[in-house]
Amino acid sequence: MIPNLPVLHILSLDKLILHEEHDRQRTLPLVAKLRAQGILRNPPIVMPLEDGTDRYMVLDGANRVTALKEMEFPHIVAQVVRANDPQVRLQTWNHVVWGMSPRTLKRELRKIEGLTMRKINTQKSIEAPKYVPVQVRFPDDSLYLLEEAPSDLITHIQTLHRIVDTYKTRASLDRTGQTLIEPFRRIYGDELTALVIFPSFKIKTVLKLVSQNQVLPTGITRFTASPRALHLNYPLHELSSAKSLEYKEVYLQHWIEERIKNKAIRYYAEATFLFDE
Repeated sequence: MIPNLPVLHILSLDKLILHEEHDRQRTLPLVAKLRAQGILRNPPIVMPLEDGTDRYMVLDGANRVTALKEMEFPHIVAQVVRANDPQVRLQTWNHVVWGMSPRTLKRELRKIEGLTMRKINTQKSIEAPKYVPVQVRFPDDSLYLLEEAPSDLITHIQTLHRIVDTYKTRASLDRTGQTLIEPFRRIYGDELTALVIFPSFKIKTVLKLVSQNQVLPTGITRFTASPRALHLNYPLHELSSAKSLEYKEVYLQHWIEERIKNKAIRYYAEATFLFDE
């Protein structure tokens, strides 16, 4: 047996809960791609909720899960990880916004109730607010903090949604781990609107929110797990059939054992870039 093999199981799709809004624009093309290829290339990563409901939070693969739900699949194969796994980490995605004028974005942000848009002199220190504020960096090097009135966690999440709503359907956005806007001037040129920098979250906080049916805005969290199961290429007809979950689970484990026997699984210990995604 290969050590540290990712844990893969067949799960009911109705037990999978998204932790953030999915990108609707990516769902329909993904449905067409799945139908054309007939395989699930990369299984989503999920984590059991800690509320006794036998549900799972989707860490990575929200669009794949949503696409299979759209296709009315009963089951999915997923990689299951645990909240206390030290190899599971939660990082923050920031948004590079482009295709919208900075002036328009500033105007829309100022309309958000309970939010103060404060320009910052980066040479001076500032007093820390209750919640780490969202930062917005504009192409002219100006920096603003989006400060909230004191509120509970749910209201804080709703404010984050309103911030992202100001641009998610009016502009294009790309995810990045960068916190400085300078590298994006060359890439986006005059189309660059802003770099929106989000606060970080703890895994326990996100689990709590999901158990309360609260989701984060699209594209601000990045879960990573090691090891990660990729290029599984599992046949979709095995997931779409009317056979029981128990039967499908036994078939999956046998399918994995056959690949181990045939030396069809390869482990990469080093950081890897894939150029065929």
